[in-house]
Amino acid sequence: MALWWRWYDDASGVYEPNAMVLGTQGLDGAPATRTVLLKGLTEVGFTFFTNYASAKAQQLAANPRCSLLFGWYDLHRQVRVVGDARQVSREESQAYFATRPRGSQLGAWASVEAGGQSAEVASRDVLDEALAAVTARFGEGEVPCPPEWGGYVVVPESMEFWQGSTGRLHDRLIYRRTTQGWQRSRLAP
Repeated sequence: MALWWRWYDDASGVYEPNAMVLGTQGLDGAPATRTVLLKGLTEVGFTFFTNYASAKAQQLAANPRCSLLFGWYDLHRQVRVVGDARQVSREESQAYFATRPRGSQLGAWASVEAGGQSAEVASRDVLDEALAAVTARFGEGEVPCPPEWGGYVVVPESMEFWQGSTGRLHDRLIYRRTTQGWQRSRLAP
């Protein structure tokens, strides 16, 4: 984790350094990837938030094995994480939701009103109408965390650090979690 933090600090000038590609297995067995934002990192793992009715949440419910990819391409670096995702506590989800910008809070509710995240909608108007309805409902008051919204923590089992190099002779270090702690190996490019 110390190396990840050093690389993350180095990426502070990169646009959205906390952006990560989440890879899951689709319900049809096909790979499924999308970009999500890292919202916390502890000794347990990497945390992101979403709607529990979304396609990614349904996929994680069926198979919690997943991967994360941090691509800091301007630095010729990437970090690949493989592990299991598990839901964070309701209290943690509510606490994080309360820190989100009001527009993001209302947007989460508008998605629910429009049928749920990942649901097909007839037009953009459906989303705009849902946003207008939740904006009117909550007025200037507090926007509560939707019941179907929350976080996941991805508990890493392996972390690969890739550093691009000249002649395509890249440096690749992989850390694997064992019962004795993390063990490091070097991989051929």
